[in-house]
Amino acid sequence: MTDMKKEPELGSTLKSLLKGRSLSMRKLSLLTGIDTATISRIVNGKQQAKPDHLQQFAVHLGVPTEQLFQAAGFDVGARQSEQSSDIYASVESIKDVLLSSNLFDRQFTTELVSKELSKYEQYAMTEEGQRIIVDDFRTKVESVNGAGPFIDELRQLYELYCREDTMPERRAIAGSALLYFILSADIIPDYVFPLGYLDDAIAVQIVTGRLSQSAADKIEP
Repeated sequence: MTDMKKEPELGSTLKSLLKGRSLSMRKLSLLTGIDTATISRIVNGKQQAKPDHLQQFAVHLGVPTEQLFQAAGFDVGARQSEQSSDIYASVESIKDVLLSSNLFDRQFTTELVSKELSKYEQYAMTEEGQRIIVDDFRTKVESVNGAGPFIDELRQLYELYCREDTMPERRAIAGSALLYFILSADIIPDYVFPLGYLDDAIAVQIVTGRLSQSAADKIEP
């Protein structure tokens, strides 16, 4: 599922960045929360870095996330022909592969996505947030050639958000997933194939789960 280079350059890239910033592996460990031994194995090419590792390294080393993904050998770039309905139709199968290969830490990513969604809930109820959702949702769907279960769920959330009889709480929850999708402030960048849309899928799952629970709570005696 991941298109890896024959000779990933992550180790040498990290060594250069650490040297340039006068950071030791121990200090990077303190900053990222990643064990020093794990960092050492990644730097020395004895362990493959997970996307979560790369995200943390990028933040604390002050470099674009895509630079480290590319150095690690992930296929990074605008692969529009592959970022089509196949992505959305096979989100679960992609997750299964990534989980079995230890490339994807669902708990870590879910926590980050949940934090982003909580920020977007209030924004979804502002005039600016509403304008973005109403004006830009369809354009974003068209830009990724979307079809299939994942996009269908987003379309349902869009319809729920736009309905006049939707309660404010439920509109805010639905809007948070729509803004996450539209604004592309992704935990995992969309251009990293095939990882890029997993956090969007998780966002949709979190939101639909909350909406279902909200509905269930309202009918309890």
